[in-house]
Amino acid sequence: MVEQAQSRFGAWRSWLWLIIFTLALAWSAINPHDNFTWFLEVVPALIGFIAIIFTRNRFPLTPLLYVLILIHMIILMVGGHYTYAEVPLFDWIKEALHQSRNNYDKLGHFAQGFVPAMIAREILKRKKIVNGNGWLGFLSVCFALAFSALYELIEWWVALATGDDAEAFLGTQGYVWDTQSDMAVALLGAIIAIFLLSRWHDRQIDAQSP
Repeated sequence: MVEQAQSRFGAWRSWLWLIIFTLALAWSAINPHDNFTWFLEVVPALIGFIAIIFTRNRFPLTPLLYVLILIHMIILMVGGHYTYAEVPLFDWIKEALHQSRNNYDKLGHFAQGFVPAMIAREILKRKKIVNGNGWLGFLSVCFALAFSALYELIEWWVALATGDDAEAFLGTQGYVWDTQSDMAVALLGAIIAIFLLSRWHDRQIDAQSP
């Protein structure tokens, strides 16, 4: 009886996840600021969605991780719709705090460290690749930073291939240290994720273990 209730709750949660993802994607695709930039920004979310579909049955993730991934996808979709340099809320924050730039891209890079660190942590722990929470946290942070660096390289390659068309995708807004600060923010996000969520994450992993 309990297992049936848990199964129904899991199915309901999956459908809710899918509905939110679909609505966010549809909204993002309606009259984006620039179609090419939208495509570049949203592609990682679409790749992530495909990966989730193909791994859902043989390697289901914890509920916490599914929620984090969805939030990250929505951040990507919002950035794709407006471009990272022109998200209205962060324009308002820029004016209110007298900032020199729209910093929505920093939120995106924070999530780029926060969420991949938790993905790496779940895979490393459940596959028993690493022994000890210290090494588990360290390698999860390393993975997130490596992923952030790879993304910066991809941005560079796209810029070289497309020229001025990729300026909105890069989102540097004239800041000479944008690449380095993006990786620093991702590193901070990864560290915060490990410190804040490890115990909660462990409980969910233990509950999900057969």
